[in-house]
Formats: sequence, C-alpha cells, structure tokens
Amino acid sequence: MNDPGETERRIEALLFAASEPLSAADLAGRLPEGADIGAGLMALQASYQGRGVNLVCVADRWRFQTAEDLAWLMTEEREEARRLSKAAQETLAIIAYHQPVTRAEIEAIRGVQASRGTIDVLLELGLVRLRGRRRTPGRPVTFGTTDTFLEHYGLATLGDLPGAAEMKALGLLGMDMPANFSVPTPGSDLADDEEPFEDGETPEFHQDFLGEE
Repeated sequence: MNDPGETERRIEALLFAASEPLSAADLAGRLPEGADIGAGLMALQASYQGRGVNLVCVADRWRFQTAEDLAWLMTEEREEARRLSKAAQETLAIIAYHQPVTRAEIEAIRGVQASRGTIDVLLELGLVRLRGRRRTPGRPVTFGTTDTFLEHYGLATLGDLPGAAEMKALGLLGMDMPANFSVPTPGSDLADDEEPFEDGETPEFHQDFLGEE
C-alpha cells in the first residue's frame, strides 16, 4: 500500500538529487508502481510555497529553484583577469622605470607610435595614472604608476623594481624587448620639470593622440 507521505518524501529526494528537471514520467519510473505522482507533486509544491526554495514546473518538468523574490541574493560579482598585450606590458614597464614620462617619450623609447587604446587600458585597470604636465612647450601630460601597480606586482616601493630579466618573469615585459629599451633608476614621485594639474582642471590629453584611431 502506497503511503502519500512517503511518496512525497521520495519525490522530494529525487528532485533534490537530480542534475536536471524531471517529468512526472521520470519520477514514476523510479517510484513503486501505483504511486500517485500528481498528488505527491501538488502536496510538495504547497509545502514549499512561500519558502526560500520553491517547486516549479517548467516545460512539463519539475525542479526546485530559488524563490523569485530572493534571486538577488544569488548574484555573484567576479573579477576577470585581463591579460595585457605585449604593447601594454612594454608601455607599463617604460612608465614604471621612466616616470614621469610623456607619450612622446614612451614612443621614443619603444621606437613605435603609442596607441591611445593601450594607455587607456592601463588607466582603466588603475595601473597607471595621470601625474601632471611637463613644463615644456605644449605642456604634455605625464604618466606614472599607482599603488595598484605596486600591489599587483608585489612591490613595496618603486625602488624595488627588478632588473630586465626579472621584469620578464613578472610579466612586465614580453620575451622580446625593444632594441633601444633601457632600465634606468626609477624617478622620484616629484620632478623639477613637472607641474600638477590646475585646480578644477579636467585633463584633456586627446590632443596627444590626434591622427590615431
């Protein structure tokens, strides 16, 4: 003789353990012959009504799912690692070792035109910041690294920057360095030929990239 309460328990166990929704036929194939699947599902659905987990029927298949009003609790934010391109790695290394440095100086060291997109990525990731302006004609924007840069590469200060070979191991440079790349002593946080942005000034460095896409 089939016990309705036991049938309900067995349906509950099957649905919890299932990797995908189950139909009434799927359940019937696993339960003793004559078990009232329909009544068991209705009773179980009523039992879970208003709870954190509900029993629902989707496309004639049954499953347990989080209550709709609690779906926001299941949201998970993940940070996806962004792999820097070779150009971005080299640009970051140049900024780290030559700061404060302008776009024109980055180009002179790398020997190729600097892409605005490359610097934008470094700014977006918080590895590089706009420091100020060079006290030269045109007052070009200067770039420097951030505390995030130090944290990312496990450095206490800029004085702990490694040599060229170690830079490759840390991922600061690709395996093929520009022929004219040099590794000077990191510059201080202040420079005699550098001035801060004026109060309320929003740095406009688009002119530094005129003619580039």
